[in-house]
This record gives sequence, structure tokens and C-alpha cells, in this order.
Amino acid sequence: MIVVTGATGQLGFELRRILNNAVSGHSRGDSKPAIFLDSKALNLRNPEQIKNVLADLRPTVLINAAAYTQVDKAESEPEIAQEVNVNAPAHMARLAHDLGFRFIHISTDYVFDGRAREPYTEDSPISPQNIYGQTKATGERAVLEALPSALIVRTSWVYSSHGHNFVKTVLRLAKERKYLRVVFDQVGSLTYAHDLAQTLLRARDLSGIYHFSNEGVSSWYDVACAVKRLKNLSLEIEPILTRDYPTPAKRPLYSVLDKSKLKSALNLKIPHWMESLEKCLKEIS
Repeated sequence: MIVVTGATGQLGFELRRILNNAVSGHSRGDSKPAIFLDSKALNLRNPEQIKNVLADLRPTVLINAAAYTQVDKAESEPEIAQEVNVNAPAHMARLAHDLGFRFIHISTDYVFDGRAREPYTEDSPISPQNIYGQTKATGERAVLEALPSALIVRTSWVYSSHGHNFVKTVLRLAKERKYLRVVFDQVGSLTYAHDLAQTLLRARDLSGIYHFSNEGVSSWYDVACAVKRLKNLSLEIEPILTRDYPTPAKRPLYSVLDKSKLKSALNLKIPHWMESLEKCLKEIS
């Protein structure tokens, strides 16, 4: 049985969609459904509850799709970010060791400093530039120390038709205004949560750190322009520099992830970000 945390998030939503469809289409009646836990069912700041819930469920695979992802707010709430992004996954990893289940944990491109000029590999030096990235990097180490067989997948710029993300923000703002300023000097790769979810399920038997995002490279400005074109929006988009849009947390200027290791391990063909963006936008009215 697969258990998924972060059930109401973008990745949790896509995992639910895929796994529920797989169960409903199963020809036999003995297939156990996956279980999805939101923050009410599993408070990641409560170690005792984590222990009790997982000991009761006894999963075969636990996918931790939950995290403290409010990058700017983390600067003023480092203790909460630490509890959710470090303590909770470390506790899950120890339980996975003790109870004998597979553990998959999601991490981020924010563990890097953003100063590279070529894609980051899994072995590239870690140097996070904000509290969110620091807690995710520390969480990675804590998980692997407790459970060397864990699978950690770093990803970047996640979006879907569900939840809050940059793509949906562009669509919302296009209804409210005629003009939008978007940074063009932050470069990375979009990740369609549906593609990530499918890949995680294929990769469940792997161990160690891997990278996943959609193929191709873009700036946030490029993404906004692609959304405008695909949805035929009446919106003027101006490219601006990061320094013209200050935020509490420092963002990496370069977040491209090298996915060679995962593609080789799974013989994986990853869709280009434009292809997946078009699919996602068809689901959004």
C-alpha cells in the first residue's frame, strides 16, 4: 500500500489522480487503494502523531509530498520550516527503517546557490541561499543518515492545474490587469506535477538522490509569454531584473537540473516543458 503525505498539494493531487485511476482500472478486486494524508490527518510538527499514524497504516511505500514551501515566509518562520522540512522527514526515515517500508522524499533546486552556468548534477556542491533551501538541504542529509536506502528526488518550478503556482498566477492576473512585470534573469526548468508524479511511481525502487524536471530551459518571463500565447491572453508582459522585484528570500538565478542519472536509471523520456504546459493549460478554464 502506498501512503502519500501532502494530499492537498500539487504533487499530492497528481499522485491521487494517477493512483486512483490505476485502482479503478484494475481488473482484480484485491488491489488496495493508496491512502492520502493531509495536514489534518498528519501534522508534520507532531512526531508522536507521525509515529502512530504510520505504525497503524504500515505502508509498503511512503511518498512525502508535504513540505513547508512558503519561501519568503520561511525567512521569518525558520523554526516551523525546520520542523516540517527537517525533523518530520528525518522521523519518517527512521520509521521506514524500523518498520521496513520504502521512503520517497521530495527536495528542491533551492539547495544550490544558483551561480552555476551548466546544469546541476546530484553531486554538485550544496550551498542554499535562503532558509527554505537550508532546511531542505538539511532534510536531505537527515533522511539519508537515517535511511541510506531512501529515494530523494530534487525538482524545480513545480506547477499543475491544482493549487497555487506561477502558471495559475499569470492566468489570474490576466483577468485583473492588462500589464505584468516578470523577471527574466532567473533561469530554470518547469516541472509539471503530473509528470513528476508518474516518474516517482516508476522510480520507487531506486535509492539515493536524483533530479527531475521537464526538459528545456526558460526564464519566468519565457513561461509567462508561453502562457499568454497558449491561452491567447490580452496581456502586456515586461521583462525585468530580479533586483527590480525584491523579495525577503534570495532566489537562485540559475536552477537547471541535470537529469541524466534518472533518465539512465529508468530509460526515461521526459517531455519538454512547453509540451507539458500545453497539456496542463487545457485542464484550466
